[in-house]
Amino acid sequence: MANTYTQIYIHVVFAVEGRQNLIRSERKEELQKYMTGIITRQGQKLLAIHCMPDHVHVLIGLRPDKALSDLVGDLKTGSTNHINENKWVPGRFSWQTGFGAFSYSHSQLDDVIRYIMPEHPFGKSISSFSVDSKLSTMRNTFSGRLNRLCRLRHAAPPELGIARESVSINMALLRSLRNRPAL
Repeated sequence: MANTYTQIYIHVVFAVEGRQNLIRSERKEELQKYMTGIITRQGQKLLAIHCMPDHVHVLIGLRPDKALSDLVGDLKTGSTNHINENKWVPGRFSWQTGFGAFSYSHSQLDDVIRYIMPEHPFGKSISSFSVDSKLSTMRNTFSGRLNRLCRLRHAAPPELGIARESVSINMALLRSLRNRPAL
């Protein structure tokens, strides 16, 4: 796509099947590197990634020639295969069906990165009041988008042709994000 300019920044969140705490801290960095490889091989720009024990946050600069659902599908399939081939968990590992995806403007990227990677060192150069207020605003925005997505999930009439799995979101994920303590 010559002469195409875009700024598409997407925060993707997806969870381990059953919200089980299966991503162990000693495997977190390796899983993040593996996922980074999947994203960059697809020609996408990774801005932040953070694996929690039961879910993953990824912030990407999405190129317009790739469908988000295809990218997330490839990311989940590739990482599932990696985890299962290396036998990181007893039995079979899998991600929950569906994902949450939220778009942000370029001016919001620093705040989103701090939310995804709160231990990142660049956050220390900014006053805590500024960070706290921006994170609070971002958390409220994120929570509002999750609420709207969940309402859509329960209210989408079949004639709209919205596939349930395309807007599926784990209610436990919503509750955990709402109850997440202030950073």
